Amino acid sequence: MTMYSSSSLISKLMVVSFSIFASGSAISAVTITKDSQLATPQAGFYRMTVGGVEIVALSDGTFGFNAEDLLTHAKPGEVERLLKKAAIHPPVEANVNAFLIHLDDRYILIDSGTGELLGPKVNKLPLSLKNAGFSSNQITDVLLTHIHPDHSGGLSVKGQKVYPNATIHVARRELAYWTDKSKEAKAVGPTKSLFASVEPTLGPYLQSGRVQTFEPPADIFPGLRALPAYGHTPGQSSFVLERDGQTMVFWGDIIHVPAVQFEDPNVTIQFDVDPALAATRRKRLFADAALNGWLVAMPHMYFPGVGHVQKEGTHYRFYPIPYVNDAQGSF
Repeated sequence: MTMYSSSSLISKLMVVSFSIFASGSAISAVTITKDSQLATPQAGFYRMTVGGVEIVALSDGTFGFNAEDLLTHAKPGEVERLLKKAAIHPPVEANVNAFLIHLDDRYILIDSGTGELLGPKVNKLPLSLKNAGFSSNQITDVLLTHIHPDHSGGLSVKGQKVYPNATIHVARRELAYWTDKSKEAKAVGPTKSLFASVEPTLGPYLQSGRVQTFEPPADIFPGLRALPAYGHTPGQSSFVLERDGQTMVFWGDIIHVPAVQFEDPNVTIQFDVDPALAATRRKRLFADAALNGWLVAMPHMYFPGVGHVQKEGTHYRFYPIPYVNDAQGSF
């Protein structure tokens, strides 16, 4: 793969370390841009309904990173070409999204954002939740697609639960992998550094008995089920909401750089534990979503991260949902 050599780009990049309070040390797992583009946060939430069920997309923030540093199995020059085609100038702006489902009497959060693990430009999920009219105390359940710092890091901050009344739901094999010291010893690349974030974020819930595991495919609640999405991590799950003939699928980390991986689903990322399986899973889910017309929600798609997938020749295209603001009356 080619590397960007622009001195201006390099000068804007800095290594941000994940702060791991339990171990008393810090680790570097990704290089992100130092400077912010905005002086104040955006609104950070977007409401929609699926079969009468309220869904709220929540932004945890964005940060810039050099895609060519992290993407793998790309053809020479392919990443640069596809970013240019999409009019994206490096570094790529990565979105971190979570989703709130108000299902009957439950307030269910899909993933928890980064917390304090990825620096000051993210960790906006609590603010987005508050601005949408909800409190962290209302959350009854957090469903983790997988245990990576940008998905489970927001569970606890400085050893304290952010969602004190919530039960955490995660695939059994996912939890088993990230709490297995022998797996940590054998891990390579960026994955090895991520094990240290598990105890300070998920630990308080494990200690209080507020973690439930499941074996996908599994029904979590009526109308909401988990499906296996292994590859990116050994136990990653997708969640499927079905109500009144409508379906929304919460994918987890099926894509990281939309402009590249919809055009070429074979492109993987260094954080994939099993890159070959991750690519196979991505192609299968793209095909299923296109065939069935599912609405899909993605944590690293441009906010609000929801739309449809269509097959076009040998590649795929993502069509975001139209923006709707048609409530009668005003605040």
